[in-house]
Amino acid sequence: MKKDLFIDTNIAKNLSNPLDEEYRKLVKWLYYYDPNDTANKDNYAHLVVSKKLLIEYTKTATRFYNDIIAELQKEGRLITISNQEIKDFQQEHFTKTVEKKLQCNQEDKEHIPVVLLSDRKYALTNDNKFKSDLENFSGFTVRVEKRPELLEYKD
Repeated sequence: MKKDLFIDTNIAKNLSNPLDEEYRKLVKWLYYYDPNDTANKDNYAHLVVSKKLLIEYTKTATRFYNDIIAELQKEGRLITISNQEIKDFQQEHFTKTVEKKLQCNQEDKEHIPVVLLSDRKYALTNDNKFKSDLENFSGFTVRVEKRPELLEYKD
């Protein structure tokens, strides 16, 4: 299982110039990779994203996007959930009942499948409604936190 993580834009902007020690640790974890250790590649950080999330990163977290995303992409540690995978997930799981229960905004509704299709289903977000929707999505066990030190992302 890959050590993947979804980072919402409202967290990513804190990673561009991390003043907080816990965010520095997260950035260090994201960067750390030994290219000679290909047999254990899954044990290094992977970031799970969608095309839409990458666009959000470019608008609000430019340095994060330019530095960290570029590095992860170069090393093959960026997991991109395709638009088709998102659409297929929504068609299967977003029933009318589910749609009525969702509290998050329309943009975040497209991020729900990204998290739920990831290996570990770990997410960092400061958005309470998005967090609640992820944690309460039927049939999935998700770990969502507001702070990196609460997530145990390294394990």
